[in-house]
Amino acid sequence: MEFSVHIPFVELLGFELQKFEGGEAEIAFAPRPEHENSFNVVHGGASMTLLDVVMAHAARSVEPAMGCVTIEMKTSFMRAAKGVLLAKGRLLHRTATMAFTEGSLFDAEGKLCAHATGTFKFVPRLPVGKSTQALNTLRTD
Repeated sequence: MEFSVHIPFVELLGFELQKFEGGEAEIAFAPRPEHENSFNVVHGGASMTLLDVVMAHAARSVEPAMGCVTIEMKTSFMRAAKGVLLAKGRLLHRTATMAFTEGSLFDAEGKLCAHATGTFKFVPRLPVGKSTQALNTLRTD
């Protein structure tokens, strides 16, 4: 299954969308050595990105035409993540503009490595091109 939107960072990491429907999403990740930390396990930032993306997709699965931006996220790490990982996201509640989600990250043995909760805001997708690029980019100055 292919992602419905082009997300360069997700493509760089090599995430693979496996489920995207009914308030649920699943994404597989086969980490490479460059995704590891100094302990030779998956870097927490890569794990958090995976959880962020799977929760956003769980939210978007009920509004696929809308964009979804992270408002807040909390992650708890239970054990080191090794090998091929599977993230499962679930929409817990939604309003007209917000989505409340949870995500779980499992290792190749099916053991829970991390759990997250996240709040996302639904936003309209804007056309991308030279004339609208500034509308799709947040200013930081």
